Amino acid sequence: MLTARRRMAAAAVILSGALLLTSCGGSGGGGSDGKTLKLWHYEGPDSAMGVAWNQAIHEFEAQHPGVKVKFEEKGFEQIQKTASMVLNSSDAPDLMEYNKGNATAGLLSKQGLLTDLTAEAAKRGWDRKLSAGVRTTSEYDSAGIMGSGKWYGVPDYAEYTMVYFNKDLFKKYGIAQPTTLDQLTSAMDTFVRHKVTPLANAGAEYMAQQYLYQLALSKADRSWVDRYELYKGKTDFHDAAWTYAATTFADWVKKGYIGKDSTSAKAEDAGVSFIRGKAPILFSGSWWYGRFQQEATFDWGTFLWPGSNLTLGSGGNLWVVPKNAANKELAYDFIDLTLSKDIQNLLGNKGGVPLAADASAVTDPKSKALIQNFDTLSGRDGLAFYPDWPVNGFYDVLVSETQKLMTGGEKPDAYLSALQKAYDAGAPKR
Repeated sequence: MLTARRRMAAAAVILSGALLLTSCGGSGGGGSDGKTLKLWHYEGPDSAMGVAWNQAIHEFEAQHPGVKVKFEEKGFEQIQKTASMVLNSSDAPDLMEYNKGNATAGLLSKQGLLTDLTAEAAKRGWDRKLSAGVRTTSEYDSAGIMGSGKWYGVPDYAEYTMVYFNKDLFKKYGIAQPTTLDQLTSAMDTFVRHKVTPLANAGAEYMAQQYLYQLALSKADRSWVDRYELYKGKTDFHDAAWTYAATTFADWVKKGYIGKDSTSAKAEDAGVSFIRGKAPILFSGSWWYGRFQQEATFDWGTFLWPGSNLTLGSGGNLWVVPKNAANKELAYDFIDLTLSKDIQNLLGNKGGVPLAADASAVTDPKSKALIQNFDTLSGRDGLAFYPDWPVNGFYDVLVSETQKLMTGGEKPDAYLSALQKAYDAGAPKR
């Protein structure tokens, strides 16, 4: 998301006292000893990406005798809030995971804090490994707008949102797997009648706004997404799609589909409520998939949001090389390794969505289903990015305004007007 963020569940499991290792490299593109790759990322150690990248570190050091990877665990919010300051100093890492989109990687590229990877992408074949839809978030123009221009980041996985559902709870209450929005609504009505809040939710982080954005997407098309995300036309927050989303979301709170007590909850709280069998439904991203595989003790499944060709998703967060990186060639080598067949196959079998794996090498049934659903979305051009991407600071606006909508402190019309004001203030004038 998150965006958003994606606002990764992994950020919540990173210990506040994690050991921070100091850098041995100098600043700038030259003059390094070539013996250290300073790496930052925020994936949980048990997530698909965390497992795959840990293996990549071991293989990288084996392939580069005398080179040591110094990995520092960072929280998503930590990197999000301090990136501009840190990358403009001599403390910049050589390689860093960073959120994609105009308001994040695009902003850093516009500020001149990231290395132009265009030539490297062509030389190493990254441009041929990534589909056009996934590549959208790798390229940014001079205004920091994604979709064209120079390469400033490279994903090695993809992500998308889906409906996770507890099959045991559905069976307990005699509910079939929904295939339409009406059936999903009927299922939620049944849970409410049995005093079960259907939807896991997190009002204090990305999850609530993503529910609302998905409702809008169910009434939208690609040109609507392009207007909103890429500024290809004017975005009207009082149009049919946004109005439907805001009014339906507010109605779902009133009906008890979404608990008002989740207004201050974080994504980790929502994920844990699903893992513990308390919430029968969670709508969120593929970044939860590997964790649910490991921790959920009940039978669960997934399906794409019914009645919508579009859903939230994109290429994964980006590997970016700071302008002040001391060991850029080592950083390029590490990116290359994470796109290798071995690492991509491992990522796929651990519950990630690989971009360059051998289909036959992914054998886990749930992982195969995850990848098949992504292929379905890609095939219909269904990845619609995330709601907080268009303008800098919009994530915080979405969080606070959606919380007001949940508590009833703001009506749908006022909510949409607040979003319009913040969006217009931050969008480039074209």
